[in-house]
Amino acid sequence: MSLTNEQIKAALVGVTDPLTGAKVADFVKDRDIRVENGRVSVAVQLGYPARTQQQELRAAVGKALADAGAPDAQVSVTWKIVPHAVQRGLKPLENVANIIAVASGKGGVGKSTTAVNLALALAAEGAQVGILDADIYGPSLPTMLGITGKPVSLDNKSMEPLQGHGLQANSIGFLIAEDSPAIWRGPMVTQALEQLLRQTNWRSLDYLIVDMPPGTGDIALTLAQKVPVVGAVIVTTPQDVALLDARKGLRMFQKVEVPILGVVENMSIHICSECGHAEHIFGEGGGQRMAEQYDVSWLGGLPLALSIREQTDSGRPTVVAEPDGEAAGLYRAIARRVAAAVAALPRDMAGKFPNVVVQPS
Repeated sequence: MSLTNEQIKAALVGVTDPLTGAKVADFVKDRDIRVENGRVSVAVQLGYPARTQQQELRAAVGKALADAGAPDAQVSVTWKIVPHAVQRGLKPLENVANIIAVASGKGGVGKSTTAVNLALALAAEGAQVGILDADIYGPSLPTMLGITGKPVSLDNKSMEPLQGHGLQANSIGFLIAEDSPAIWRGPMVTQALEQLLRQTNWRSLDYLIVDMPPGTGDIALTLAQKVPVVGAVIVTTPQDVALLDARKGLRMFQKVEVPILGVVENMSIHICSECGHAEHIFGEGGGQRMAEQYDVSWLGGLPLALSIREQTDSGRPTVVAEPDGEAAGLYRAIARRVAAAVAALPRDMAGKFPNVVVQPS
């Protein structure tokens, strides 16, 4: 007996996306279902890259269809990443679907390390990703990605992004000597960043990660107002001093109507490499409590680990240096939650800029 489209959708009601908790039946349309000569084919299309989720979701859909009477159903799981709305008065960047700001209220919390590993994790999940180093005074991207050289200009008006571990990248660090300070006032800094952002020939990016300068001063605020972002990720450490500043960073983005995609707590726990003793050096649970306080997603915690520092300093960040390791797994889980949060945003915000909550996987 052949199943009808309605029976197939009914069978899928019990299958949920393991990351978002959404019912698969809600985003499988009639055009995604084919029944020919009794054979059933179902195409599931997600709104975020999910290379590591494909097999699990395909198996769950296949089992549901088999239980409904289609044991040989063909199931495909793909994704399509679309542009989402940005702040009022700004237009999305050409060839860049979604810009995500990674920010902190203060320096020294591992924001840049988090940003570069987040970008690499999104790429590992199957997205086309770029990263822009917006910290004009303290650029670190060249070192972190192990990239040397300067951007090439083919038309004397724009720059080609450099490549590192599959990421398209640009930074003021590629344009000035490594030991040369950028002795610039605020307006020059924001102008330089806008040039890096808009005069780089980004090529068909699903996501552009912007590693924001630390703090909530004039430069960070101006950038938050001028860079067309779909959402912001706030990075903090657990201790109270860092959390005070992280709250200010979060509120800054809310004031300029940028959705908060979630909070990442860096240096959550230290595990001694000699004896294995675990210790919460900087406190415990502060980032999660902050996320709960502001009703935003808790994206996850990352350990204070010698290997993360060594790998990043060597130009091979954790996600590429040890892709099957525990820390890389944490970065990839955070990246999936960020991507799912972006996918949950309406393409036309209609003046509403909600906080986005994604169920932890």
